[in-house]
Amino acid sequence: MNWDRIEGNWKQFKGSVKEQWGKLTDDQLDVIAGKRDNLAGKIQETYGISKDAAEQQLAEWQQRVKDKHQ
Repeated sequence: MNWDRIEGNWKQFKGSVKEQWGKLTDDQLDVIAGKRDNLAGKIQETYGISKDAAEQQLAEWQQRVKDKHQ
């Protein structure tokens, strides 16, 4: 699943994001608005992990979402 689809249907995917990264607030998710770079940055900041680790987690989540929605 490409990120454009996730961004376009952000309201549907917010729940899944919240399950994966529960420390992110609803307000943060609203501001992120499906922007991948913003989400990666908030994951990195909130969880105190490296950019590479945040990107890896995001890639794994995106793959799970893709598998679930096929």
